[in-house]
Amino acid sequence: MSNIKLFEDKKVRSLWNESEEEWYFSVVDVIEVLTESSDPKDYWYRMKKREKLSGFELSTICRQLKIEASDGKKYATDCASTEGLLRIIQSIPSPKAEPFKLWLAKVGSERLDEIADPEKGIDRLMETYLKKGYSKEWVNQRLKSIEVRKDLTDEWENRGVKKGQEYAILTDEITKAWSGLSVKEYKNLKDLKKENLRDNMSNLELVLNMLAEATTTEISKEKKPKTFSQSKTIANQGGTIAGNTRKEIEAKTGKKIVSPVSTKKLLNTKNQEE
Repeated sequence: MSNIKLFEDKKVRSLWNESEEEWYFSVVDVIEVLTESSDPKDYWYRMKKREKLSGFELSTICRQLKIEASDGKKYATDCASTEGLLRIIQSIPSPKAEPFKLWLAKVGSERLDEIADPEKGIDRLMETYLKKGYSKEWVNQRLKSIEVRKDLTDEWENRGVKKGQEYAILTDEITKAWSGLSVKEYKNLKDLKKENLRDNMSNLELVLNMLAEATTTEISKEKKPKTFSQSKTIANQGGTIAGNTRKEIEAKTGKKIVSPVSTKKLLNTKNQEE
């Protein structure tokens, strides 16, 4: 999937990698925007050469992807993910790049503050959600869901479940059992890409997801699984309990709980109306 991002009315070509759930951006397009160079390809070539002399190869954080050019044909182009792009921007000596550098310094400072005092991270998270337009009630629910999720991942860690892929497999198992959809299918239903699925759930969706994860945690603590396969079975059991609750609620209300409506869409509609 390809797309065009606008940056100060200038186009930056981008590609969405479905399997990685990651956007990749054309490096030369970004360089053209930030430097206003008449030859961004040459600028990028010289920049890589300069950084190599300093001991870092910028090309190692890029991938050659085929992106459509102005003539309608696709050519192999150096592209970088958001993380890679921010690293590249740090090497661009341009006034237009300074806001990004200042922002990175600010984010880095805030992250160090949060490591020293985790409560600051919670306060900052709540402030961020409220600024985006979420209600206080929803934010409190969301923060509770983070606590429930942390309890679950702590339990998985205690049972020897590996972070990354194994966590993702178990999460998928829980989600399918309570909602009837895999995480990927759920995100597709709500038309999400990089956005967090839980950030786009209704209060009831969040509650059922929390019930599924909290139940899985409690069963795991009692059963004390010794293998990943056993943990997967428990994840299904926890999700199924919440899934049965979902079906009962839907039978009583006549309404589907798992909805294509996302908070992102609701907030966009609200902002347009205002």
